[in-house]
Amino acid sequence: MSKLPLSRFKVVDLTRVRAGPTCARQLADWGADVVKVESVGGDDGLGGGRESPDFQNLHRNKRSIALNLKAPRGIEILKRLAAGADVLVENYRPDVKYRLGIDYETMKAVNPRLIYASISGFGETGPYRDRPGFDQIAQGMGGLMWITGLPGQGPVRAGIPIADLTAGIFAAMGVLIALLEREESGEGQWVQSSLLAAQTAMLDFQAARWLIGKEVPPQAGNNHPTGIPTGVFKTKDGAINIASAGQAIYLRLCQALGAPGLATDPQFSTASNRLKNRDRLNALIEEITLTKTSADWIELLNRAGVPSGPIYKMDEVFADPQVKHLGMARRVVSKRRGPMEVLGQAVSLSRTPWQLRAATPEHGEHTDAILAEVGYTAEEIAAFRQEGIVS
Repeated sequence: MSKLPLSRFKVVDLTRVRAGPTCARQLADWGADVVKVESVGGDDGLGGGRESPDFQNLHRNKRSIALNLKAPRGIEILKRLAAGADVLVENYRPDVKYRLGIDYETMKAVNPRLIYASISGFGETGPYRDRPGFDQIAQGMGGLMWITGLPGQGPVRAGIPIADLTAGIFAAMGVLIALLEREESGEGQWVQSSLLAAQTAMLDFQAARWLIGKEVPPQAGNNHPTGIPTGVFKTKDGAINIASAGQAIYLRLCQALGAPGLATDPQFSTASNRLKNRDRLNALIEEITLTKTSADWIELLNRAGVPSGPIYKMDEVFADPQVKHLGMARRVVSKRRGPMEVLGQAVSLSRTPWQLRAATPEHGEHTDAILAEVGYTAEEIAAFRQEGIVS
C-alpha cells in the first residue's frame, strides 16, 4: 500500500465527548499520528465509558497519553508535544484554554507553524461564547428541529448528533485547508468551528428558502419539502422511499406505476399543482404501491429510472450488499474486546486510501513512548508518574 496521505503530520488531540474526537478521527484515519491527551482520571465525558461502542468507534487509530494539565509540569509536557506537532485540536469551552494557559496565541509562541483547531458550542466570540454547547441545543437553535418531524407534531431532534459530527468534520476540513496554506506561508493559524455554525450551515436549501425567498419552511414529515412526490409509501409488506423530483422523473414514475393518468391529470401535471395537491397524489400512489412487495417495487422503479429504496433498521443497513461493497464496516482487534467492527469512512482515494491501523488505545497506553519521543528520559518519566503528572 502507498504511504498514507497524512502520515507526515503529528496531531495533539485535547478533545473529549464527540465533536472534537470526530475531527481528530478524520485525521487519524488518513494516517496522521494522533496523540490523544487524556486526563489522568480518564473521564472523556461520553456516557457508557471507555468500553462502550461509541468510545471505541471514535478513538481508533490514535495513541494515548494520560497527562495532568492542572499541574504546571503537565502544561510543560503539553507544550513540548505541541512544539513538534503540526496540529492541535481542542473543544474546551472557550474560556478554559485561557485558564490553562494553552490558548492559540500562547501555543503559537511555542510553535509558529502550529495549526490550532478549536470547536466550541457557539463560537469563540459573541454573546453566547461562554454557554455550554450540546448537540441537541444546536439542533434546536440551528433550525433543524423545527423542520424535522410530521406536520403539527412539534419539534423533533434528528436521530444522530448531526451538529457534533458536522462541526468535527468541518473543523477537519479547516485543518486540511490550513495545512495546504502553510505550504506557501510557512505559518500556522487558528481554525474555528462550532456546533451552531455547523448546524446552521447544514440547513442548506432550507436556509436558502428563507434567506432568498423569505419563506419559513414548515415540518414536512417524510415528504420532501419541494420535490413532489418524494416520500414514504406503504407496500404489501412494509414501506419504501420513492423520490421523483423533476418533471422527467415524475413522468417515468407514472409510467412505472401503470398510472399514466396521473401524468395528464391537471391536479398533478405541473410541479406547482403537485405541491398544492400533494396529499391527494400521495394517497393515489400509495393505493398502487400497496399491491406489490417492497422488493418488487424497488426493482421495478429503479429499472425505470425512478429512485427508490428500502427503509432499513440498523442491522439491515450493514447486511446490504452495497454497504458491504463500500466497506462501511471495518474489522479491528481490540486488546480488551477482541475482534470487532467500527464504522468506515465515506471518502475513498484510489492510490492512498484510509486505513484502520489500530483499535482505540487503552488509557495512557503510549504515555512512556510518547514522552520518550519528545526527549524525556526514563528517569524523568518515572518521576512524572510518581508525582501524578502522567499515568
